[in-house]
Amino acid sequence: MSNGSTFPPHRRLRGTLLLVLAAVVVVSPVGWLLWRAWSDGGPPGAGRPAASGPSDAASGGQSEGGSGSDGKKGAGSGGTTAPGAGLKGRTVLIDPGHNPHNRDHGREIGRLVDIGTGRKECDTTGTATDDGYAEASFTLDVARRARTLLQREGAKVVFTQDGDRPYGPCVDERAAAGNKAHADAAVSIHADGSAAGNRGFHVILPARVSAGPADTAAIVGPSRRLGEQLAGRFGAVTGSKPSNYIGGGTGLDTRSDLGGLNLSDVPKVFIECGNMRDPKDAAQLADARWREKAARGITAGITDFLAH
Repeated sequence: MSNGSTFPPHRRLRGTLLLVLAAVVVVSPVGWLLWRAWSDGGPPGAGRPAASGPSDAASGGQSEGGSGSDGKKGAGSGGTTAPGAGLKGRTVLIDPGHNPHNRDHGREIGRLVDIGTGRKECDTTGTATDDGYAEASFTLDVARRARTLLQREGAKVVFTQDGDRPYGPCVDERAAAGNKAHADAAVSIHADGSAAGNRGFHVILPARVSAGPADTAAIVGPSRRLGEQLAGRFGAVTGSKPSNYIGGGTGLDTRSDLGGLNLSDVPKVFIECGNMRDPKDAAQLADARWREKAARGITAGITDFLAH
């Protein structure tokens, strides 16, 4: 019979291993992990989980920076940025084209303003579908939806008008609003009034202009990048095709006759979301569910632009 000073073979082996691990601990992090595993009751795999770093589940399986599978950041582009954080610190100018009350103020909106390349009406009434759905109502609805989405991502959103003005503002005031806000991106929302059969959306980019109060040299490049992101995301989200009558299938058009672009100091584009005079496009533009898609597409394009 043993008096307790002699241990079974497996106990002696365990004691020897503990002594070896104790020596390893001082020189190796791995040794520390093994020491903890053995001292807590057995090696990894013996009814206890091995120590490890953050799992894929905890980190979202994403690389540093929150990039999604398409390599883009931000919630608007499929990344892992938490809602309310993706556009924090960014300012976006949304310009709902025209004004529902412009039709009652023809004299005021008809006065001419300097846009650098010439003089143009302060504003216009915009177009409408055959059954009377006004472009100004469409632009305001989509703009408000986009504002909600952008604010959820943390952006500060500035409007040029929110249906709260008797008319306008004039095109030079619309540009000045983005400049005053030091907007990181500005988008003017419109719908076209072309002939039936002309379908699809297009994004209008500022041309290189240097005349009078207009100088677009600094914004041409970034505005093109904004326009490309916007066109790509708008088409993907809404399922709409690029214009079949403007832009040669690219969905992009460059103009020098729009005061809202000529007088902007910040990256800015216009988007013509569809053609109100085409029955098929008009049916989409008048559909609240489609307008929500349009707002999501615009938000995603802006988010992509600001993420790079």
